[in-house]
Amino acid sequence: MNLRNIAIIAHVDHGKTTLVDQLFRQSGTFRDNQRVEERAMDSNDLEKERGITILAKPTSIEWEGTRINIVDTPGHADFGGEVERILSMVDGVVLLVDSSEGAMPQTKFVTGKALALGLRPIVVVNKVDRPDERIQEVLDEVFDLFVTLDATDEQLDFPVLYASGRNGYASEDPARREGTLEPLFRKIVDHVPPPNLDQDAPFSFLVTLLDRDNFLGRVLTGRVQSGVVKVNQPIHALDMDGKVIETGRASKLMSFRGLDRVPVEEARAGDIISLAGLSVATVSNTIADTSVTEAIQAQPIDPPTLSMRFAVNDSPMAGREGSKVTSRMIRDRLEREAESNVAIKVTESADKDSFEVAGRGELQLGVLIETMRREGFELGISRPRVLFREESGQKTEPYETVVIDVDDEFSGTVVDKMNQRKGEMTDMRPSGGGKTRITFSAPSRGLIGYHGEFLSDTRGTGIMNRLFEKYGPHKGPIEGRKNGVLISNGVGEAQAYALGPLEDRGILFVGHGEALYEGMIIGENAKTEDLEVNPMKAKQLTNFRASGGKDDAVRLSPPKKMTLEQAIAYIDDDEMVEVTPTKIRLRKRHLDPHERKRASRAKAA
Repeated sequence: MNLRNIAIIAHVDHGKTTLVDQLFRQSGTFRDNQRVEERAMDSNDLEKERGITILAKPTSIEWEGTRINIVDTPGHADFGGEVERILSMVDGVVLLVDSSEGAMPQTKFVTGKALALGLRPIVVVNKVDRPDERIQEVLDEVFDLFVTLDATDEQLDFPVLYASGRNGYASEDPARREGTLEPLFRKIVDHVPPPNLDQDAPFSFLVTLLDRDNFLGRVLTGRVQSGVVKVNQPIHALDMDGKVIETGRASKLMSFRGLDRVPVEEARAGDIISLAGLSVATVSNTIADTSVTEAIQAQPIDPPTLSMRFAVNDSPMAGREGSKVTSRMIRDRLEREAESNVAIKVTESADKDSFEVAGRGELQLGVLIETMRREGFELGISRPRVLFREESGQKTEPYETVVIDVDDEFSGTVVDKMNQRKGEMTDMRPSGGGKTRITFSAPSRGLIGYHGEFLSDTRGTGIMNRLFEKYGPHKGPIEGRKNGVLISNGVGEAQAYALGPLEDRGILFVGHGEALYEGMIIGENAKTEDLEVNPMKAKQLTNFRASGGKDDAVRLSPPKKMTLEQAIAYIDDDEMVEVTPTKIRLRKRHLDPHERKRASRAKAA
């Protein structure tokens, strides 16, 4: 059977997953009467809620006798660890760009990796039916992007299709607004070469994705690089240096058909398959026939730039809301995550009660915490900190390229805020429709916690995209949170009678009747210092009634409730977020006020 392996590259929200749904429908992978969820490729709950693709997933469709394996790639920089490996499995890429937003920084990141591997892209301008489309300018932007990414002449001569994924048509004519996706199927088959691999050499296979199955154990996914593999064939796993790490048998082989993995008896060079039967092999390892001694070259993985401390929850409320609270359970879960997600590194602290988890960015670690929370874990999470490096005697830190699209009226505020966070503007241009696109180079340290503030500053209309750029010179101190916090001085329930007067002191995070403990943060102080308060004081009951026959009822404003990301971004170095399946609380790291004083004196010294 004819075979084509392609990856789809697109920025968050440019319509990639919707387009893949339509490819399924029009190739007959889904029956006409089959009920299929919208955006079938985003199968993970968090992906559905956030509308982003986090995990790369292979799938396949058949069109006129050709099997097309499609790999959906994450569009977010924090999940870039997935992207680099996936591109080594394919022979062509479809670059999807929005007809109005054009090529975004994340597209640049993945496209750069694809061009460097020599892949020739097909460009699909999606959402051509948008009223604010600027098709020609977007195409010029894509061409300029390819030039800056050092594309070859062959790569610059790319075919273009104009499509609407939602309405299911594509055409070579930018003015057409009807039809089917047949031109896209045809272009993939004609433009992408079939895998050019040796069928007669011994079997070899590079692991690009790893997941676990309760029945099969480790399931390794990748493309067969050479030869043929059959069920129960003896195999071994080699690390990047060619050292054998384990031997075993290919107990199960599975191929992708639509969204399902189906068992197969054998697989040949070029097929994308999943294989079970090994218990130690991991991503970037080579699985091969026992006669093979050389490992396949694997893409090196970009280094983590940010770390957080995941600690056992030691608050007085520990164990009330979650079922997984011990350090052993947390360690096992984090080790499992680091196994399948190569962009994450886990190290255990000396006291064995906390773990330093390093990753690519706030979103990636935020998704991990949210996933663990839903699995029943309780955790104490520290403020994120960036990972510095020493380079030729100089301290360096990670920088990011930040591209901001914002209404013209807010551009002044954004530039001012980015300057305070040591960001340097590298480009500013009108992007049409009363909007401006501003590009900055900024240290990651200054961007921690900025997203929420950015959304308030732009009344929710701004769009910010970030991408790891480089390690550069350390930028010196960056001002953090300006306000202190209100701290509960005891244990009990919050009382409206006590919270009423505290509203004048700042913004409250808790409401009447909430359980509190000593050292818990219950609000933000309007002043710069921290303040210990008693939010549990109830009204004294007496036999006297208020004149007029009614007691004054306290009317409280609704408390400010933070999402997990907002809470992590809000806390200071001496604070933590207590995360449980049902609650997110803010607290001081040291709950006892005397310990807090000692710690701050030690820090000052």
